[in-house]
Amino acid sequence: MKAVMHTKYGPPDELQIKEIDRPVPKDNEVLIKIHATTVTTSDCNVRNLTFVPKSFLFLSKMIFGFKKPRINILGLDLAGVVEETGANVTKFKAGDKVLGSTGTKMGCHAQFCCVPENGALIIKPDDMSWEEAAAIPLAGNTALYFIRDLGKVQSGQKILIHGASGAIGTYAIQLAKYYGAEVTAVCSGGNAEMVRSLGADKVIDYTKEDFTKSDERYDFVFNVVGKTTFSQSRNILTDKGIHLENMLEITDILKMMWTSITGGKKIKGGVSIESAANLNFLTGLIGSGKLRPVIDRSYPLEKISEAFQYAEQGHKKGTVVITVAHDS
Repeated sequence: MKAVMHTKYGPPDELQIKEIDRPVPKDNEVLIKIHATTVTTSDCNVRNLTFVPKSFLFLSKMIFGFKKPRINILGLDLAGVVEETGANVTKFKAGDKVLGSTGTKMGCHAQFCCVPENGALIIKPDDMSWEEAAAIPLAGNTALYFIRDLGKVQSGQKILIHGASGAIGTYAIQLAKYYGAEVTAVCSGGNAEMVRSLGADKVIDYTKEDFTKSDERYDFVFNVVGKTTFSQSRNILTDKGIHLENMLEITDILKMMWTSITGGKKIKGGVSIESAANLNFLTGLIGSGKLRPVIDRSYPLEKISEAFQYAEQGHKKGTVVITVAHDS
């Protein structure tokens, strides 16, 4: 099979497509023939520590590898067809169209990969394209974690989303609206129309206005892109307001511990755990018209270096998708 090999750190063009052996599913796994995957912020971080917060650089190198990468095939999101099942698999059969995620194992930037049947894997809705399906797992699940699980956003509350036009942000806008919140989206002026189409009630162009000096008060500030600190957002939070942080620094963890035992404004963050239940919930919302994936650009697997180069500029609108072709 063809796979994009990540064997050294550096610019995106270090990635190389090579022919390697197709993986063999374990007894509890399914082998999936991938038709679409994505390039996410997580992929960029593992590839070259692109968006890793400074205080976590050393730890990240310990995890991902100091001199050379420990993970040689990137990619977390997938949409494809079950090619083969392990001996003990009962939930899926060959020919099933599925979408899901491999999580920290990665491995989706290839024609085939294996996923545990009890992992984050579900049947793909028939009316959903491969590209739309691949754009759901990581970004959708992360937004759901912050909006529903961590923030517990409710009707009548106000939330400001910084980084509203990215993959996570576009889902966060729609999910916050689904739960009844008033949404202020922070993005560049060029993306204002797009975020309004997703339901944003107000839009702040960060190139023209410093939203941290606003007179408005919010129940939540969701910092998707790591450009705003808890200290900066304190001024625009209500007395019991919560700063939701997607890209924690070590100092943020200390502040989380302190604010958790004190009254008033708090900072919360963490890592979402993908699940089949969450994917079913998200696809259900999409099927009912309450949520939609936003796809910025689509690249063939052969041009994945260009996809990384674009994604690592930090200005993508929604998700960058990779299509994977197969010989007939």
